[in-house]
Amino acid sequence: MRDEQIAMDFLFKRLSYNDSLIDFAKEILVGVRAHRAEIDKLLSKYSANWSIKRMATSDRNVMRIAAYEMLYGETPGRVAINEAIDIAKRYGSLNSGAFVNGILDRMFKDHKAADAAS
Repeated sequence: MRDEQIAMDFLFKRLSYNDSLIDFAKEILVGVRAHRAEIDKLLSKYSANWSIKRMATSDRNVMRIAAYEMLYGETPGRVAINEAIDIAKRYGSLNSGAFVNGILDRMFKDHKAADAAS
């Protein structure tokens, strides 16, 4: 419970008490936590020869957020991917953008194909 309060305090301060941004960030935080096992399973599926534990923390977490947005949120998949790539490039390693793009793009294409088939 303490971790949740720390996260909420951070969101309020970092997002300058902007209610709409805070609500969006809380939705993502709660959603990623609730669906983390399923998201991690999908990330493992689409990341050839990379386990979740081997991924850089920043890459892994930005992909979790983007995957949540694509699968459960209202953010269009391409927008979620592009934002994730930008964040990965900014906070990750030299190859983070390409790494994140490759995994999320494969996930998005399969998810889109599955939606079209149903």
